[in-house]
Amino acid sequence: MTKVCAGLLASIYRGNKMCDLVSVVIPVYNVEDYLDECLESVVSQTYKKLEIVVVNDGSTDNSALKCREWQERDNRIRFYSKDNEGLGPARNFGIEKATGKWIAFLDADDWYDLQFVEKMLYAANQYDGDMVTCNISRYNMVTKETSYMRCSSVIGIPLTRQEKLEDDRMGVVTKFSLRSLWVDNNIKMPNLYGEDFVVTMWILAVAKKIVSLDECLYFYRKGRTGSVSTMARLNRQELVPGTEYMISGFKRCGIFEENKEGGIPKRLTTHSGNETPVAYKDAGHILFLANIMPTAEDAQFPSGQFQQVYEVNTEGGRPILFSSMPMEDISINHTGNTLLYHDKKGYEDPWRKHHTSSITRDVWLYNTQTGKHTNLTNRGGEDRNPVYAPDGNTVYFLSERNGGSFNVYTFPLNTPQEVKAVTTFKTHPVRFLSVSDKGTLCYTYDGELYTQKPGVRPEKVKVELVRDDEEQVAALKFSQGATSASVSPDGKQVAFIVRGDVFVTSTDYATTKQITNTPAKEASVSFAPDNRTLVYASERTGNWQLYTAKISRKEDPNFPNATLIEEEVLLPSKTVERAYPQYSPDGKELAFIEDRNRLMVLNLKTKKVRRVTDGSTWYNTGGGFDYEWSPDGKWFTLEFIGNRHDPYSDVGIVSAQGGAITNLTNSGYISGAPRWVLDGNAILFQTERYGMRAHASWGSQQDVMLVFLNQDAYDRYRLSKEDFELLKELEKEQKKAKEKDDNKKKDGDKEKADEEKADQKDIVVELNGIEDRIVRLTPNSSDLGSAILSKDGEDLYYFSAFEDGYDLWKMNLREKDTKRLHKLNTGWVSLMLDKKGDIFLLGSRIMQKMDAKSDALKSISYQAEMKMDLAAERETMFDHVYKQHQKRFYNVNMHGVDWDAMTNAYRKFLPHIDNNYDFAELLSEWLGELNVSHTGGRYSPKGKGDVTSNLGLLFDWNYQGKGMQIAEIIEKGPFDHSRTKVKAGCIIEKINGEEITLDNDITCLLNNKAGKKTLISIYNPQNKERWEEVVMPVTNGQLNGLLYKRWVKQRAADVEKWSKGRLGYVHIQSMGDDSFRTVYSDILGKYNNCEGIVIDTRFNGGGRLHEDIEILFSGQKYFTQVVRGREACDMPSRRWNKPSIMLQCEANYSNAHGTPWVYKHQKIGKLVGMPVPGTMTSVSWETLQDPSLVFGIPIVGYRLPDGSYLENTQLEPDVKVANNPETVVKGEDTQLKVAVDELLKEIDSQKK
Repeated sequence: MTKVCAGLLASIYRGNKMCDLVSVVIPVYNVEDYLDECLESVVSQTYKKLEIVVVNDGSTDNSALKCREWQERDNRIRFYSKDNEGLGPARNFGIEKATGKWIAFLDADDWYDLQFVEKMLYAANQYDGDMVTCNISRYNMVTKETSYMRCSSVIGIPLTRQEKLEDDRMGVVTKFSLRSLWVDNNIKMPNLYGEDFVVTMWILAVAKKIVSLDECLYFYRKGRTGSVSTMARLNRQELVPGTEYMISGFKRCGIFEENKEGGIPKRLTTHSGNETPVAYKDAGHILFLANIMPTAEDAQFPSGQFQQVYEVNTEGGRPILFSSMPMEDISINHTGNTLLYHDKKGYEDPWRKHHTSSITRDVWLYNTQTGKHTNLTNRGGEDRNPVYAPDGNTVYFLSERNGGSFNVYTFPLNTPQEVKAVTTFKTHPVRFLSVSDKGTLCYTYDGELYTQKPGVRPEKVKVELVRDDEEQVAALKFSQGATSASVSPDGKQVAFIVRGDVFVTSTDYATTKQITNTPAKEASVSFAPDNRTLVYASERTGNWQLYTAKISRKEDPNFPNATLIEEEVLLPSKTVERAYPQYSPDGKELAFIEDRNRLMVLNLKTKKVRRVTDGSTWYNTGGGFDYEWSPDGKWFTLEFIGNRHDPYSDVGIVSAQGGAITNLTNSGYISGAPRWVLDGNAILFQTERYGMRAHASWGSQQDVMLVFLNQDAYDRYRLSKEDFELLKELEKEQKKAKEKDDNKKKDGDKEKADEEKADQKDIVVELNGIEDRIVRLTPNSSDLGSAILSKDGEDLYYFSAFEDGYDLWKMNLREKDTKRLHKLNTGWVSLMLDKKGDIFLLGSRIMQKMDAKSDALKSISYQAEMKMDLAAERETMFDHVYKQHQKRFYNVNMHGVDWDAMTNAYRKFLPHIDNNYDFAELLSEWLGELNVSHTGGRYSPKGKGDVTSNLGLLFDWNYQGKGMQIAEIIEKGPFDHSRTKVKAGCIIEKINGEEITLDNDITCLLNNKAGKKTLISIYNPQNKERWEEVVMPVTNGQLNGLLYKRWVKQRAADVEKWSKGRLGYVHIQSMGDDSFRTVYSDILGKYNNCEGIVIDTRFNGGGRLHEDIEILFSGQKYFTQVVRGREACDMPSRRWNKPSIMLQCEANYSNAHGTPWVYKHQKIGKLVGMPVPGTMTSVSWETLQDPSLVFGIPIVGYRLPDGSYLENTQLEPDVKVANNPETVVKGEDTQLKVAVDELLKEIDSQKK
């Protein structure tokens, strides 16, 4: 840091010709009393080349008005308004809008010295600094005292990064700096208390030189009522996430080395993908796992789950590929000649326990000199986390041998079959094994830390942690993210659920009221007909129960403005679940779903409950199904499984008094989402009957349909527009005549009551011929969202996704005119009507009201604020996961696990968990006890870090010179075009003018470049030519797609070469519609004349295609289509009628286990490869109320005639063959070669 003498500046700064644009960012929130002084200090600066970015963060006072007035007075002011998110996000918004070379920050209740910018800028230019700090004057508005904060006292001496960070006066650094420091390093301010200090740590970590100006130029107000700093004193717990955020900044997108004595982490790599350090190769190099770039010759499947091993110098620089093979938990011998590791054959949750299958890990030995890999354990069970003993000849590792849980085992390296147990813990796993240089083992068991010396029993390590034990109460704000919503009958309120709590907002104002405040989850909120009562379900007692919330005071007009709200539980029970409530149209009864499958009705006056359906027609255990009251309150329409054909549902009606369900659709397709329309004379629903079929169990295109319950309604629908208008005129005249003949005088109240009664006519249901009164409304099948009819029944509104997200479409049913009404490109949205006929679009990202006459949209905004006890919330989420598995797990005896006892064993860790990373891990450890696939916890934070892009090139990892030498240009990548001169052997020397040296990593030059024009400098060492080309790099996701296509083409070329064109090759990427259509196209297209087909299912993650694959490849020729003696086509023409063979491996998962099983069971052909683990279940991945957390429940099992299940039943191949590590990295696919040889042998034998 360089310290500048203010007196010296005073004599020379005016003569300096400075012309850089300086952006001043001012976040504004409810500071109307201070804005004038703040902005006056900026516009009056002696340095005039300013860009003043003012960001109004949803102020509710007159701050925005004042800002606009100032904007009119000074054209350097750029004014923006946004929803309230907090000081950090407002500053981030300002950074994004700023264009100056320099950026300065000013809080809207502070002010500058009039020479602030000029002096700070001069200091930066004079001393070549990229940051400038000055002294600050602090005025305390409570005590009326002024104090001063001086910057660092170090003068003219450069400081180390650690010294800069240890200076407690560095919080002022971020007031003036190069904008590039923020933009190039993608630094964002968090919405936390002390965000200045937190971000300063990041800025200091990347700053090259800081200049300190020993003069007071910034004036700060302290203690202002309503200010962030004042309020933050009441929420000091936010210091914890602030610290975590700061640490994440150091760790973000790279690897850091930290001295064991402590100190500041040093970033070593810059790739944005997951990178995990695994071992020190030697004192100067670290080995880490990452998915950066395979070698050009590697034949391994290109997938993010298979990471390569790289090494990087402890001082940083270019990473070097150590091995293309995925090696986890590496332990290196002291000689460096060998290392131990456990393998990764494919995906399975790493916390799963007790399984014995081909996917389980083995311990391997790798010779770094010869490149030879040796499997030391090679068995059907988990062996992992190997470590060398100090002698280099003994191996310790973790294993689930002998039917127990993970324990420590050992064997001599020269006789690995001589395995001995070191520990004998029961029930729970031993984890995280390591060994000291003296041979002492260290590991964890059941949440405790243990050490164990050779030949001695384990000793528990006493660990004492000093904690302040403050509750984690988070202040949360939401302006979107609702998981469900409902409009009031009068259209003036919207009730919604966000983060598990119920809120109500006005449709005309942003006034929002929190109705519930529990750490548990609420769901399915809706209004009573009186607009003053809500009903919803809550899991707060550990069991779903029904609650109502009522406005207490008559003087309160609605929920958003209510002062007192009364909550009541209905039908409390500790065992019976009740959810998905709906009021009857007259508000006298309440329908709900009991125990997840029975439709029930509660009479609110008598408190009597009656059963409408018995639950026998619903199999899904998720908790509910679609149903709706009829307008007259005498019927329900509902979705149900009509013919024991789950999940293919039908739409039916049933009397509100109970009884048999009448099936209205009776089809083998999925039909659902029923709702009453046309005053109850018809039911609107959706079906996949006419849509393009998805060759899987989901994703078929749908249509909106109408079923008319009586002939009169159907006849009215079929009238032309002209005839319908004539009919309406006739009915109008008839009504007038009737009223004229009625001489009975009615008072106002009676008249109104009679009119309402007339509007509630009993619905006429005529079942005879109803199948002929089903009408398809939508002209084109599509990916449908919500659909609704206008109140008059003339227009259909529906959401459809033809491009990206869902757009709103409108169709006039008389004229059959269809148009896209509003392009919204949104996610899920529910369409609802109020009594007036206005339509409401209620979704997670948008809430809008659409005028019934003009179709104009008006936004409904809300500000949902809550205090959430995060520890209590985690406990309720834990309980929810317990209950969901208890109710939904496919196997009723929980795979023999005592679920209550196991739950209690893991519940004890909850008080010690204070973050979602650990909570997700706890869920995975706990659920892993069930020994089942498709489960575990997942945490997905919303971080916005760097995103590394890619040039679509494979590099030569043996090249050690400057730049990166190209080994291969990937087909369809950025350099695969006719104008390029780039070819293999060329060297990429610079990116956007920045040289690629041995000391830097190319990925740092490619961060955040995807889709942007990027200048690449190239050198051809053969002809010594240098030139430049502009390309647009691709994302890593796009690169993976290109690498996958490359891998498939290589396999297809090998099959063609080895079979001399006799065989074709297809790879089923996933068990979904897209993959099926690709396979179908290839085998009956370009491979139709081949003698056989190789079907590759390796590394397939599942879906649901076993039925379609069976049908497609089980064809048997029964005749030939002939045209004038010429054979034109064999029949069946849409199935493969010739021999085939199927490849499989350990990485097959889910339906990629079921599909080869069916292929073998139906005797279609042979299976070649490695055994497939038994993972054939169907899963429900559920998002918790904290949307960053999800967990999986296997809800459907597949049972064989003998009573066994496919889950945990390994599928053995007919020909067992592995791809060896030594050969696959050199491009050899042994499994594929054996499959080709086997199929040719079969075809040739049939010819004899």
